[in-house]
Amino acid sequence: MVCEQAHGDQHKCASAEVEGGDPDSQEGWLLVRFSSDVACCPEVVRDPRFEPVYGDVDKEGFRKRYNFLFDKELPAEKEKLQKSMKKLKDPNAIEEVKSQITWIDKQLRSNPQKNVESEILRGHIKKEREAAKAGKQPYYLKKSEIRQRKLMDKYNELKETGKLDAFIEKRRKKNASKDHRYMPYRRDGGGA
Repeated sequence: MVCEQAHGDQHKCASAEVEGGDPDSQEGWLLVRFSSDVACCPEVVRDPRFEPVYGDVDKEGFRKRYNFLFDKELPAEKEKLQKSMKKLKDPNAIEEVKSQITWIDKQLRSNPQKNVESEILRGHIKKEREAAKAGKQPYYLKKSEIRQRKLMDKYNELKETGKLDAFIEKRRKKNASKDHRYMPYRRDGGGA
């Protein structure tokens, strides 16, 4: 084979040199390409949208372009899978369909949370641009501050709908059960 790499060995996908035709001729060597039935390097298909060479993914742009998936396509797909699951008899196929449904549920639950975070960031960036025009130094939000603002928004929303007390009670019970779980046991058999 002809194609030699940097360390001297020949590459398996390269063209081969074979002796051609008349042995007395000056051009005794020809380059011949192997036929497709011989194993060669597999072609790697790459999507340029997700290659690091082309830069980072624009999450906002992605959300704007593909939001129809979360609004229409995924719920319709979930309904279709639920209907098809009722007809299935094979337990392996049922498990596969269930896993697809749980994946869709997870995607549908996570999308609004991501939208809330992006809305908080977008509002902050807008305010900071106005402040920068006025001559102030920009202030970048930390992840902890984003979480805090998200929690405040959730608190205000619950307060408006009147579900705040139930939410706080549920949270209190959850924290109390956590405290009980980590509380050490008495070492002396429990007697007085």
